Amino acid sequence: MAGEIPDLFATERTGTGKGAARQARREHFVPGIVYGGGAEPLPINLKYNELLKRLKAGRFLSTLFNLKVEGHEDVRVICRGVQRDVVKDLPIHVDLMRLRRTSRINLFIPVEFVGHEKSPGLKRGGVLTVVRPEVELMVTAGEIPEKLVVDLSGLNVGDIVHISDVALPEGTRPTITDRDFVIANISAPSGLRSADGEAEEGEGEEG
Repeated sequence: MAGEIPDLFATERTGTGKGAARQARREHFVPGIVYGGGAEPLPINLKYNELLKRLKAGRFLSTLFNLKVEGHEDVRVICRGVQRDVVKDLPIHVDLMRLRRTSRINLFIPVEFVGHEKSPGLKRGGVLTVVRPEVELMVTAGEIPEKLVVDLSGLNVGDIVHISDVALPEGTRPTITDRDFVIANISAPSGLRSADGEAEEGEGEEG
């Protein structure tokens, strides 16, 4: 399970329509709607500054949130749309969708690398190059993995870790299915590369 689902705080918006939405924006809120999950739509207001901070942090549309609205039970939601002002490009409305535990969604899951001390390549001074520190997976909302673990034990210089080498939790799969993409590789240290290059040049001169 994912260790920490971030909280998203909101207040229930009284009244609907353009008038109520304009009033919310005047009070430095962004109006939104929460729908789905077998419940009635709930109009809400989000604090403008907090929402803007989350949008600037990135991945807002692919992050699972624990929505907290006073007077209502907490519910897991994912953003399904952010409407922006066409001139200022600032958020003016947000659509949030409630998720059942069985809902399937796309989320970015972080990758953790272990076994550094058991990697011959790293012991020789090789460099671990992380191509994807996180991987987008299709997961079930009720069973979200906290992380993917890549074991570097036994890997040597030149070895490459593909997504097919990673043990994925049951019920999850990569959103990219048409290729076996790279997660990381172990490259030679610059000193070793230059030494190998000089050796090749020397052999060429002797020949």
